[in-house]
Amino acid sequence: MKSLLINPVLNKEIKLRFRSFKGFLGVFFYLFALGLIAIGFIIVNTVYTTASVFSPDQSRIMFIVLSFVQLALILFMTPGLTSGVVSGERERQTLNILLTTPQSSTSIILSKLFSSISYLLLMMISSLPLYSIVFLFGGVHPNLLLSTFLLYLVVMITIGSLGVLFSTLIRKTIIASITTYGVALFLTAGTGFLTIIIGEMFFYQNSATTVPYFTAMVNPFIILISSFEPYMVEEIQRRSGIGIPIVTSFYITYLLITILSLWISIKKLRPKMTANKGRA
Repeated sequence: MKSLLINPVLNKEIKLRFRSFKGFLGVFFYLFALGLIAIGFIIVNTVYTTASVFSPDQSRIMFIVLSFVQLALILFMTPGLTSGVVSGERERQTLNILLTTPQSSTSIILSKLFSSISYLLLMMISSLPLYSIVFLFGGVHPNLLLSTFLLYLVVMITIGSLGVLFSTLIRKTIIASITTYGVALFLTAGTGFLTIIIGEMFFYQNSATTVPYFTAMVNPFIILISSFEPYMVEEIQRRSGIGIPIVTSFYITYLLITILSLWISIKKLRPKMTANKGRA
């Protein structure tokens, strides 16, 4: 287990990401965008209103806005950081050299994923001071912040594992990136559109259906909405007749997607070597 978490591949990847000037710029612009939204929200609700008071209700709305913006940024950045970890090595013609090292396929895949996720974790943790503004004015329970960041972590790992999977299966980085972004777009905008259309279709006829339940349980934005307005997903669950909460189904589904993606990536990293070993 120690060799999976501490190995030369992981050390190299972390040093390249955290010691480069691009890594610093990424964190800077990430915090700049979130900070600009937070400060702008406060200014709009104090300077340009007659009350000039920032109430706890407005603080809660600002927390919701920041949460959705940060989730959108995570979904936008994760495919870009993970969809080229293996295909990039292949394009630079360094993958064969990497495969000749004593590192196992599991160690290489997990190191590539952990190095990418660690950079996103740095951005997520560095945004915590911005959320302290929310607790300064009140209106948000700390447990809500913990559940929100847990959702971020699960989404990062799952989308990151999909990026590693497509980077392993597809030789070109640009195609792997497009495929990963396409899957992420389907899991958000696609399933959200299907949930609204199919839900309105069946709910208007007052008939039960399980389709909105399955489309909603893979959409991270719907799960995030349920943290603030639980009645929305409760209605979908009630109409579907399924007893398992949508949030629980979401975490189980994303865990299975992560395990399956990493398993396929590990098996397909050395397909020719595995075949030759079997014939021998």
